[in-house]
Amino acid sequence: MKASQFFISTLKEAPADAEVVSQKLMLRAGMIKKLAAGIYNYMPMGLRSIRKIEKIIREEMNRAGAIELLMPVVQPAELWQESGRWEKYGPELLRIKDRHDRDFIIQPTSEEVITDIARQEIKSYRQLPVNWYHIQTKFRDERRPRFGVMRGREFTMKDAYSFDRDMESAKASYDKMYAAYVRIFTRMGLTFRAVAADTGAIGGDRSHEFQVIADTGEDLIAYCPTSDYAANVELAEGLPLVAERAAPAEPLVKAPTPGKAKCEDVAELLGLPLTRTVKSLVLAVDQVDAQGAITGPAQIWLLLVRGDHELNEVKANKVPGLKNGFRFATESEIVEHFGCKPGYLGPIGLKKPVHVVADRTVANMSDFVCGANEADFHYTGVNWARDVLPQLAGGEQAYSVADLRNVVAGDPSPDGKGVLAIQRGIEVGHVFYLGTKYSKALNATYLDENGKPQIIEMGCYGIGVTRLLGAAIEQNHDPKGIIWPTPIAPFEVVVCPIGADRSDAVRAAAQRVHDELAAAGIDVLLDDRGERPGAMFADWELIGAPYRITIGDRGLKDGKVEFQHRRDAAATPLAIDEAVAQAIARVRADLAD
Repeated sequence: MKASQFFISTLKEAPADAEVVSQKLMLRAGMIKKLAAGIYNYMPMGLRSIRKIEKIIREEMNRAGAIELLMPVVQPAELWQESGRWEKYGPELLRIKDRHDRDFIIQPTSEEVITDIARQEIKSYRQLPVNWYHIQTKFRDERRPRFGVMRGREFTMKDAYSFDRDMESAKASYDKMYAAYVRIFTRMGLTFRAVAADTGAIGGDRSHEFQVIADTGEDLIAYCPTSDYAANVELAEGLPLVAERAAPAEPLVKAPTPGKAKCEDVAELLGLPLTRTVKSLVLAVDQVDAQGAITGPAQIWLLLVRGDHELNEVKANKVPGLKNGFRFATESEIVEHFGCKPGYLGPIGLKKPVHVVADRTVANMSDFVCGANEADFHYTGVNWARDVLPQLAGGEQAYSVADLRNVVAGDPSPDGKGVLAIQRGIEVGHVFYLGTKYSKALNATYLDENGKPQIIEMGCYGIGVTRLLGAAIEQNHDPKGIIWPTPIAPFEVVVCPIGADRSDAVRAAAQRVHDELAAAGIDVLLDDRGERPGAMFADWELIGAPYRITIGDRGLKDGKVEFQHRRDAAATPLAIDEAVAQAIARVRADLAD
């Protein structure tokens, strides 16, 4: 292809509202154009990379035995009402009405629709297993769309759904998709980790995220450098950092801490390490009826984590009594139960009973510091059996222990094979074992060998197609622009003739190189725009073509052209035939699966 037959539109500067590197570079490289908040036009240069991503996904999904179909963007509300997600999904679900005032949604995902297909089409165990997938536009009405294609409202996703007879075969389907995802992201030339993850709003009880490693990633990944353990920080198990509770060694003292409400400030004032302090977080669980109406006063919960740790709300949501949802308590609720405004709270001297949950580490601490439920005072020398438990309404029954905190670097790895490190990642894929969450709600059954109806077991597998563009760039760029992995680059090789308008030899050599590469199946572009060398090179360093062959009169006199990978500091002079052979060999090696 010639540049004069294509559309290239680059910018020297990114728009002022562009936030992250990928967004800036995609806009400058002319890959996307903003239409509205979180909604983009994908220009020809960007669309070429999207199609290559889709091609790899299709090849590996087909190789794994999945079958492609296509489901509509618009879905009827009835299916979402049947599954229960019409009320539960939240404001991200874009609800619309047709001219007959019937409710529809713009799909954020397709569990309901695919399950509806399954319950109509699958009748017998002989039809199982089956895995259907599609690549389709999705819409989620993000409250704050940002970071370009990384968190847009409209995006393209590949979602797949497996249907099986039982849990054992469903887990086999899960493993097959997991392996396919590893091949997909490996073929794309990305550095990634598969990490254990929370299932979130989709549900299910087995889940892995595929995270592209990047310093700008929104997600934190906990991993063990000396083992295979890896998990999203939301899920990574926080082992107790105190092996067992020591006997009290200090008396309980009510210490003045004027104006010191934060654990860091209290520790500094008292001359104690931050690890001796305990942080209080107060949650409320509203009592509601089936229609969601409040039926009585909220239950108040006191969660305790060490002063240098942070509460993990995903883990808190797994605590019995908090599983159906919670909120942070209001100041009036706190004053009512603790007799004090936030900043000086603790489990001693409560005005009204509360449910106390201690993080595993806090449960084994002794002689610790916590709020005294009085402004400008904290207790030191606090011990559980001596000071806390006896005065709790219900004693031991009002107290429980759970993993409540985010892990931090240096924590022991849950697999016992080292310590944890933390790195950032960008989620680009997610696999779930759903079980019967949707098939039971929508009555998707099959007849087993005995002719008895059984609920179908399901799995769900998503890949953010357009998000992958941003993730790949966040991982692969330099001050000059994008550095595309060859398998998903808009063009694999660009041929840059210098002074082609003034030199027949240059023009002929450039055409020859282009034609020989194209004949070998290389995705090559000949830049025949007549740009000055500096501007032409700047464009292709910005766009990020992996390989560049530069042809000029001076080199041709010696029978040489210049061959350069986008990461190379300098070009290498080669004979034309050798440059062509190098380009073909390098591209084919990059594309080898």
